[in-house]
Amino acid sequence: MLTPPQRHHLIEKFRALPDQVAQLIAGLTAEQLTMPYLDGEWTVAQNVHHLLDSHMNSYIRCKLIATEGNPPLKPYDQDLWAAFPDAQAADISGSLALLRNLHARWIVFWEQLPDEAWRRTGVHQSDGVVSLEDMLRLYVVAHGEAHIDQITRLLAARA
Repeated sequence: MLTPPQRHHLIEKFRALPDQVAQLIAGLTAEQLTMPYLDGEWTVAQNVHHLLDSHMNSYIRCKLIATEGNPPLKPYDQDLWAAFPDAQAADISGSLALLRNLHARWIVFWEQLPDEAWRRTGVHQSDGVVSLEDMLRLYVVAHGEAHIDQITRLLAARA
């Protein structure tokens, strides 16, 4: 179990993610956002759109965990979502704005969560039983930081 200071640290990292993404991609052209720099990797634009898609799904999963008894957490095929035209569009402004606003709302959720609620769980088809604490850790480290790293690698490959 994470201590309150550890949770606070993760929440602060979560708070910074939308701005980190915005700074990383600032000034990129439409061509640079949609160029497939590395085989088998999503474009920069697909990464940004995916962050929003994934975080919207996860926010809802967190609310379900917080309000229901061990609810099932619906998976989705992220590669199919990333193949949709809206996820390939060079205009990432809407996704970035929604990500910022979603994070602002989600941070209120995290900060207001009582200590006993962090242990509440849901069941994901492929991940098994996950707690709200697991969700915070996952979306800061395994997801948010992983996509920052992926975008960084993509941008390094364009040189």
